[in-house]
Amino acid sequence: MPIIQNFLKNTIIRRWSVLLLISLMLFIFKSILPTILFTFIFTYLMLRFTRFIQIYVKISTNVLTIIIYLFILFLIYMAVTKYVPIFINQTLDILHSMISFYKNIPKEQNDSIIMLQNFIDKNNIVKHIQEGLLIILGYLQNLGKITISFSIAFLLSFFFMIEKNKVISFSKLFLKSNFAWFFKDIYYFSNKFVNTFGIVLETQFVIAFFNTILTTIALALLGFSKLFSLSIMIFILSLVPVAGVIMSFIPLSFIAYSQGGMKHVFYIIVTILIIHMFESYVLNPKLLSKKTELPIFYTFVILLISDWLFGVWGLIVGIPIFTFLFDLLGVKKITDNTKLKH
Repeated sequence: MPIIQNFLKNTIIRRWSVLLLISLMLFIFKSILPTILFTFIFTYLMLRFTRFIQIYVKISTNVLTIIIYLFILFLIYMAVTKYVPIFINQTLDILHSMISFYKNIPKEQNDSIIMLQNFIDKNNIVKHIQEGLLIILGYLQNLGKITISFSIAFLLSFFFMIEKNKVISFSKLFLKSNFAWFFKDIYYFSNKFVNTFGIVLETQFVIAFFNTILTTIALALLGFSKLFSLSIMIFILSLVPVAGVIMSFIPLSFIAYSQGGMKHVFYIIVTILIIHMFESYVLNPKLLSKKTELPIFYTFVILLISDWLFGVWGLIVGIPIFTFLFDLLGVKKITDNTKLKH
């Protein structure tokens, strides 16, 4: 039929129609989105990690995959049996010290303390913290669902890694089927997705790791306690571009003041500024191509939209998703040598 033939020949309309269909399917089955997201993250990071190791150590992919996944299972076991109770106790202690500080602000208030209290009252910081705690409690109530999604994604990524060549070979059969045009467009979007979403997300994880190490070292030198819990908090907040630095400053400043007064708050400000400058001028240019960087204004706008669309998850995956869309629209082309290799 002429209409169908014209549709198939019009690459732009055809591809955007396919993308719209994929988006509609994801919306219909949005309950499994966490599983899809976890699976992609695990598989992508594992592919990159195994290739990195194989540069220096000549070892079979399957053997290396089994070793890595067994090691991850061991870490999960240690976390659940030993470190999760420590994390919970330290987090409760930190929250108690923060609440105690706010309720018992010293009577001999100086100008700095007055400014801090006015800022807290004016911006409803305590209310926001309470809302955040309620969100966390909501997630804890759904811990079973998250655990199931995590477990399924972990298994799927493992099976993919073990049978990577078979999976890719079988998937290529779709490119020769009766609906080859449809699956070729999916393949096109898959490569685009890996080269944008994957790269940006991987970079966020690497930057968060360095930020956590550097900040934890600085906190240790300043005499902070409960470092394990604080490092987990810093790592999670560091996954949120730009805004994560601001979000982490508030609890850290409370704890710093309760332990050492305004002098420690000043040290925290200097520490965060230095680490943020290191991230902006050293890590980002090294790890993230200039072509993927966004102005801070756009970053915050995207975070607001992502939070509205995806909830808390949007703060982490919002930038990678919008980078992917910008690449498709031709606003900011992303070029990288990372492909779906076989």
